[in-house]
Amino acid sequence: MRIVVAHNAYQQPGGEDACVRAETAMLSAHGHTIIPFDVSNDTIASMSRLDAAARTVWSRPAYRELRALFRRERPDVVHFHNTFPLISPAAYYAARQEGVGVVQTLHNHRFICANAVFFRDGGVCQDRLGAVAPWRGVVRGCYRGSRAASLAVASMIGVHRLARTWNRAVDVLIALSQSSRANFVAAGFDARRIAVKPNFVYPDPGLGSARGGGGYALFVGRLSEEKGLLTLLKAWTDGRPGMPLTIVGDGPMRPAVEAAARGRPDIRLLGTQASEAVYDLMGRAEIVIVPSECLETFGRVAVEAFAKGTPVLASRLGGLEEIVRERCNGSLFEAGDPADLAVKVRLMVADPARLQRMREAARATYERHYTMTANHAQLVSLYRRAQARVPVTGAEPSLSE
Repeated sequence: MRIVVAHNAYQQPGGEDACVRAETAMLSAHGHTIIPFDVSNDTIASMSRLDAAARTVWSRPAYRELRALFRRERPDVVHFHNTFPLISPAAYYAARQEGVGVVQTLHNHRFICANAVFFRDGGVCQDRLGAVAPWRGVVRGCYRGSRAASLAVASMIGVHRLARTWNRAVDVLIALSQSSRANFVAAGFDARRIAVKPNFVYPDPGLGSARGGGGYALFVGRLSEEKGLLTLLKAWTDGRPGMPLTIVGDGPMRPAVEAAARGRPDIRLLGTQASEAVYDLMGRAEIVIVPSECLETFGRVAVEAFAKGTPVLASRLGGLEEIVRERCNGSLFEAGDPADLAVKVRLMVADPARLQRMREAARATYERHYTMTANHAQLVSLYRRAQARVPVTGAEPSLSE
């Protein structure tokens, strides 16, 4: 197939960008022709605030460029990942005008929540989920703590909800979990257009020679409140789970992590690391902890850990509940509860034989559900539906074990 892959890259690369790279590499490896359409948020610095806000709702440059691209390349389908803010939903209409099938992956909840993660004041917030636009999010400055920026996001959501853009101009929406799909359906998105297809890890990092034995728990991700960093640090400073904690990543909570680690040999901050180093750390870790307190649409770090044969301790929340199975490939704890987190760490590592069985189950979970082979067949099937404009008739079966 000829596939345009469209993505608005973030200034600080994250899991979403990694997913785009993985899918593009997978499709190329299977012989598909990939036509990239990339824009970067680095260009926002040269725009006025008014121009940036206007493009968030309707980007005339992206609309013109995509129509020209579709005419020149004649793709079978266009797959959108992130359209915010410089591509905008105008891109779907460009595809419609040129007769190109449209697929949109719902990597986050941006189309129904101003901050995209349903997180406010230290916990999950789904205030007025079905509202036309998250106007309360504007008052609260839910996007980057700015009312002006939140207004631009809310305007994009409101205009295109009223126009029914996602129900009329998109052929297939890909949710990453049943939990995420349910949120979009509750918000008024057409259930017949939403399929569930998880992310995956490609290339396979393999088990390698490092299979536990490092004697530490590992956190990998953005150092921010919604990722559960306060709960994680409190579990170590108050709960004393009995093993060292290694933290990989960067973000606004870095000073708090550095303060917590100061003078404590059981908390180690490594900052940002290359992917090869992260995989090595995952392989040697006893467990990987994903303590998110927002509604994650998926849990890429958990699946990466599974690929290395490492069990995961995750919050009992959102898409993570569909990935991690209690006493099988990991364990779950109550989100925001540092005492429960500390107890679950101790229980997971108390029995080496059981921990080894979890390692084997973690790798088996990856091989069964999150490899390139399984994902490619699902994705191409959805592309065919979009090309033929055949709606998804219901939720796909859950891919957790």
